[in-house]
Amino acid sequence: MSLTPEDDKAPLIEHLIELRGRLLKAALAIIIAFAGCLYVADNIYAFLVKPYANAVAGQADKRMIYTAMHEAFVVELKVAFFAAMMLTFPVIAVQIYKFVAPGLYKNERRAFLPFLVATPVLFATGAALVYYMVIPMAWQFFLGFETTGGDSALPIVLEAKVGEYLSLVMTLIFAFGLSFQLPVILVLLARVGFVTSQGLKEKRKYAIVLTFAAAAFLTPPDVISQVALGIPILILYELSILAIRMVENKRKAEEEAV
Repeated sequence: MSLTPEDDKAPLIEHLIELRGRLLKAALAIIIAFAGCLYVADNIYAFLVKPYANAVAGQADKRMIYTAMHEAFVVELKVAFFAAMMLTFPVIAVQIYKFVAPGLYKNERRAFLPFLVATPVLFATGAALVYYMVIPMAWQFFLGFETTGGDSALPIVLEAKVGEYLSLVMTLIFAFGLSFQLPVILVLLARVGFVTSQGLKEKRKYAIVLTFAAAAFLTPPDVISQVALGIPILILYELSILAIRMVENKRKAEEEAV
């Protein structure tokens, strides 16, 4: 019995309905988290600005400013949305998994689950690294350019804008969190045969150059931040090679057992 065009369209419509449902659930989670984060936006702001407050502790004249009437309000919205996305990322990842899982074999679903867990863990690790180590060192570096002036020179004093400061902090957190997804990306590419452990070992010198080039692009223009991002990425690159080798050995053992 031949299939009619209507029969071909039916599965597509079902998939679209399923996708809509998953997107609505993810959007609802984001909206609820955004409302909650907006309610405590001042606390989130205080957390994000704490590294700067610690760096200028003891200096009574230090403050943060905004120069546009709407800037402080917009920053509060950005902070709430940023925090909401961080909180709901696991929910979004689960919805993506539930959408693609029916099309996977049982062994493929089992293989996919570790990546689902590793992604938020690695992102949180990268975010914690930049917040607790990189940002404090970078702020000390930048504050070192302040001068008291002299007889023939005016003092150079930092007047940090709240919008620019928080945009920089959120960009750094996102950049480090995203960079720490390298093992997940490489192992997934290895599972589909795009890369091998031997190939990654042979391309190690190119990886070093690209890593520090990316670090220079993603971080502020100071050596401390660039090295603090570059070294962990290279460590993750080496760990990815080991993980891929384990995947290759397991695949080889399964092929020999057949």
